[in-house]
Amino acid sequence: MKAALVKIGNSRGIRLPKPVIEQCGFENEVEMEVHHRELVIRSAHRHREGWDAAFATMSEFADDKLLDLVAEPGTAWDDEEWEW
Repeated sequence: MKAALVKIGNSRGIRLPKPVIEQCGFENEVEMEVHHRELVIRSAHRHREGWDAAFATMSEFADDKLLDLVAEPGTAWDDEEWEW
């Protein structure tokens, strides 16, 4: 598919046909990168998208336990010898 570059102020733009926008799932923002003189346009990444569903699934399978170990109580040295 070819598209013409159109003048927009001092820049140029590409008009994307509605079916292309829908097929790609584009909304209000896109991400663009240039790789080896080629332009890559993709849907904007939404941070933490899908986390709610993932946490709900973890909870269903009791896989939502804290992984960090709780610190053990200090030694006698910590209680008796340590000074600030």
